[in-house]
Amino acid sequence: MSEKFLKYSSVKEMPLHYKPAHEIRRMIDSGEISPPEISAHIIGRAKKNAGLNAFLALIEPEGTGGNSDGGAAAGESKKFWAGVPVALKDNIAVKGVKTTAGSKILENHIPIYDATVVKKLREAGALIVGKTNMDEFAMGSSTENSAFGPSKNPWDITRVPGGSSGGSAVAVASGTAYMALGSDTGGSIRQPAALCGVCGMKPTYGSVSRYGLIAFASSLDQIGPFTRDALDMAAALDAICGHDPKDSTSSDRPAASLFEAVKNGSGVKGLKIGIVEEHFGEGVDSGVCERVRAAAAEFEKMGATIVSVKLPHAKYAIPVYYLIATAEASSNLARFDGVKYGFRAPEFKNLKEMYMKTRDQGFGAEVKRRIILGTYALSSGYYDAYYKTAQKARTRIKEDYQAAFGQADLILSPVTPATAFKFGEKTADPLAMYMSDIFTISANLASIPAISIPCGLSGGMPVGLQLSANYFQEKLLLQAAHEFQKHTDHHLYFAAVE
Repeated sequence: MSEKFLKYSSVKEMPLHYKPAHEIRRMIDSGEISPPEISAHIIGRAKKNAGLNAFLALIEPEGTGGNSDGGAAAGESKKFWAGVPVALKDNIAVKGVKTTAGSKILENHIPIYDATVVKKLREAGALIVGKTNMDEFAMGSSTENSAFGPSKNPWDITRVPGGSSGGSAVAVASGTAYMALGSDTGGSIRQPAALCGVCGMKPTYGSVSRYGLIAFASSLDQIGPFTRDALDMAAALDAICGHDPKDSTSSDRPAASLFEAVKNGSGVKGLKIGIVEEHFGEGVDSGVCERVRAAAAEFEKMGATIVSVKLPHAKYAIPVYYLIATAEASSNLARFDGVKYGFRAPEFKNLKEMYMKTRDQGFGAEVKRRIILGTYALSSGYYDAYYKTAQKARTRIKEDYQAAFGQADLILSPVTPATAFKFGEKTADPLAMYMSDIFTISANLASIPAISIPCGLSGGMPVGLQLSANYFQEKLLLQAAHEFQKHTDHHLYFAAVE
């Protein structure tokens, strides 16, 4: 067996830091361990593994605004997340805690309010232990665009962890948080989850409030969790989903109670699972294809029916995304001008020069590239040709999914074309980097939920399986994922981190 990973036969065999959150909940409730002991262990482990650069800031227990005993005060012990250490991507506002979005331009930004998801986690008793590293303003697929250095994949520190929520994926994969929140604009939760061998989910757009999330592309951004397994994912969504009047795009649909429904699910017998054959074609690594097809065969053994579906406009997802997302980014990032808040260039002769120098010195190369692309797409004479056309194509992609869900309950595909690549391998070729998200972007454009779960190893590195469902079908997704994990052991493999 490779030294890169560890394999456990059961939850009981796992060390404390690799156990799923539902087992930690059981241990707290049974008195086997206390929240202060857990938090001390996790924070100590995070400090010991600081070289992975998963965290941009650690938060000691008293600094969370919760209870000094880790959030498990009298009357709270029955809350799933009470006293359980969790982490947050550094584009999610935490009152009084530096929140940088991985950018120099926000290097000293300290929010004066909590994001809604932070408020909800505090109400659930969760212990927030740190802010995690990310590609600057969530623009990237490798965390190499962070102004504070890249996070490292715990399975192989010479390889990227994915992005843009790379730090959150590394935190869960290395056993330095039991759950971490990220944001997913074009695959920024699912792609790093796949590359780091953990679970990651993009919920239906509007199901989780974006209030307090530093915006990249407002019609695409969605907060979601990284966890050890599907049961923990259900509990995480129970904590953070629900209508928020502070977010105008928040759905008023009542949040479903997922944990018990997933735990007691009736399996996948009778489900139709769709496969798009084009997702297994040229450019997809043979090891990835093999593992994902094996997962499809496992679902068949469990009683599901595999059917062929078509997504004819999915081939346009990359250009559509990079027109819509960059256009929205050029508008959203206009607020970082050196006047309102954040970094300001120290020397300038006039207001125009201050704007130019502030943005030149404060933004990284990839962010500048996307702002320029988006501004061009929105400019006079080009709006109809680019942005408007992209929005029409987005509608076609949404219609394709609706047609596919008329034939299948779920759609199964790879998460990424290959396993984690080496640092520097794609930085000189932006298009090659963008293609890392070729299987994830469509779900954001269509606003549907999608999850990445581990489905095996290729060359000693994790492979992710993506399941997508129709709007607000998170319960169905998680029940299928949980049933898969009951019949397989891929989620019991861990990076060999000391």
